[in-house]
Amino acid sequence: MAAPAFEEIVEDFEFLEDWEDRYRYVIDRGKAMEPLAEALKVPATKVDGCASQVWLHPVIENGVFHFDGDSDAMIVRGLIAVLRALYNGVPVAEVPGIDARGELGRLGLNDHLSAQRSNGLTAMIERIRLVAAEQV
Repeated sequence: MAAPAFEEIVEDFEFLEDWEDRYRYVIDRGKAMEPLAEALKVPATKVDGCASQVWLHPVIENGVFHFDGDSDAMIVRGLIAVLRALYNGVPVAEVPGIDARGELGRLGLNDHLSAQRSNGLTAMIERIRLVAAEQV
């Protein structure tokens, strides 16, 4: 079972009937995030492999993984919010073992994202896993 914040998203998705509503929900989650500070939007935090501009800023405190992120695309910003619900607050040693694709599959996202968005999502997941693995 995933983190409670992610389980909340799964439950919310069950109540949303169509994909237009689900996309709107993901976008709204992204809009609710604090924007990433401009000073953190640097090459070191930029995620390659995304069609849009994406930055992830991981922070590990007391062995617990957290990250903030931002994007110039609203749907991608929403996907960052979903990934934050999946990973934030997890012990860093457990991050590489999270089956993000499986968990996101519970939302049906794997089947409803364009190829470019799917590749970008994979790039974000790989960046998260890489950063966490470096800390273990």
